[in-house]
Amino acid sequence: MLGPIGQVSRTVADLDRAKEFYGEVLGLPHLYTFGDLAFFDCDGVRLFLTAGEPKGAESVLYFRVPDIDAAYDALRARGVEFLGAPHLIFRHESGVEEWMAFFTDPDGHATAIMSQVSLG
Repeated sequence: MLGPIGQVSRTVADLDRAKEFYGEVLGLPHLYTFGDLAFFDCDGVRLFLTAGEPKGAESVLYFRVPDIDAAYDALRARGVEFLGAPHLIFRHESGVEEWMAFFTDPDGHATAIMSQVSLG
């Protein structure tokens, strides 16, 4: 039986630049670096960065945030350039809304913040 996802990997061209972006700009806790590998904690899931040339499309990383507008403003203040403002993606029958805002990392990989919003 499978458990929760333990690690996600992403290839980056410049490990030092990526460590600064994910650690200092996005605020992810740096776990350790070993050679051309760096690891960050994403609330219990490790983000594994490896230096090199991407060998195809990379998955989009979606970071959950409790307040998408506050996260959007805070990240913009740290220099993150979003592709657009937070916007509604889907409204569930229960009325809960899924909101997202997308940006890219220094290597151009699609990344997003996401939040569920309950109205009322």
